Amino acid sequence: MAHQDYVSRPRNPKKSPYKKPAAKQQPQGVPLKVKLIGLVTLIVLCGFIYLLWSIKGDDTAAPVVQETQTAVTPKAEEVVKDKATLPTPPKEKWAYRKELEDKKIEVGEYDVKQGGPYKMQCGSFKSLKQAEVLKANIAFAGLSAQIGAPVGANSTYYRVYLGPYEKKRDAEKDKHKLKRNKINYCQIWLWN
Repeated sequence: MAHQDYVSRPRNPKKSPYKKPAAKQQPQGVPLKVKLIGLVTLIVLCGFIYLLWSIKGDDTAAPVVQETQTAVTPKAEEVVKDKATLPTPPKEKWAYRKELEDKKIEVGEYDVKQGGPYKMQCGSFKSLKQAEVLKANIAFAGLSAQIGAPVGANSTYYRVYLGPYEKKRDAEKDKHKLKRNKINYCQIWLWN
């Protein structure tokens, strides 16, 4: 295949990338739609200004002159006399006010019993390899797990557990930490 000589070829003036396309001529002036929107806006604005001016009120009204009266203070004897003639308060319908005044609160002694040490079991597997994978995932979450191998009736199950925990609250914290790391189905039991 022969090489093409692009330099000696004549250019196509219609498809030149250096030539700017001819600009379309737009009609001069502002379109009618813009004029109408401007006119409606101006009318609404004028109406709003007139409304504010009309509710402002008339500041040129004559000031109102009030007659001043001398304040009469009652004598101390009259005040005492008025207090003596006050009506007696009505009788109470309910007796809860007196009951609340005389009520005594009894404070009981409560002993918090420790349920004992707790453990959290996260899995039980037939193969040791599966148990070690779960133990590694728990280690990536920042906790240390143990693998116990109690012998069952028919076969051996490898249990992955954490603990012992003195308080159940500590076990719950670790359980939520494991849930955030997508390790679910952990159960908290008393340590046996």
